[in-house]
Amino acid sequence: MREHHPHHREFGDGHDGFEKRPGRERGGRGPRVFAPGDLKLLLLALIAEQPCHGYDLIRQIEGMFDGAYSPSPGVIYPTLTFLEESELISGDAEGGKKRYSVTEAGRLSLQDQAIALDGVRMRIDVSKRSLRGHDRPAEIHEAVHNLRHALQMHHGRWSPQEIVRVRDLLNATARAIVDGPATPSSQESVE
Repeated sequence: MREHHPHHREFGDGHDGFEKRPGRERGGRGPRVFAPGDLKLLLLALIAEQPCHGYDLIRQIEGMFDGAYSPSPGVIYPTLTFLEESELISGDAEGGKKRYSVTEAGRLSLQDQAIALDGVRMRIDVSKRSLRGHDRPAEIHEAVHNLRHALQMHHGRWSPQEIVRVRDLLNATARAIVDGPATPSSQESVE
């Protein structure tokens, strides 16, 4: 029974524009960091903790990723405008810069989405490790990049035999990685 998760359907539909990262920001970063609803919820939560300006929010998010990712103003400001138009936050222009604070409706929205916010924070943690390369040394990252490139170059040449050949190669590699280097003889010599 999945019908109690209707919001999951919006992930990846692209209408929020979070997928369309500007070219200069791609810089080999690879994974999309925020799903469509995530950034709205995160910004709302940060503003609820403390009223702040747009650039403060960019710095705070950068801090969450230990500097490995910095959201562009082109992603942050339209989201703030959306939250303001939805009356979840209010913007107070002082000295030409808007300072945002949460509204009562915004607080209620956060209470309703507490579990979703936990999910956002968990995804940030996973993304942070991946972006910083904690999960993979540079050599492995490069090899994965080569593999992706090889698969992209292969398009249009997928005969049934070739599908089986490449599938078996990839699955065998995945199994070998999971199994690790340890063999019975090498373990005995360690003891």
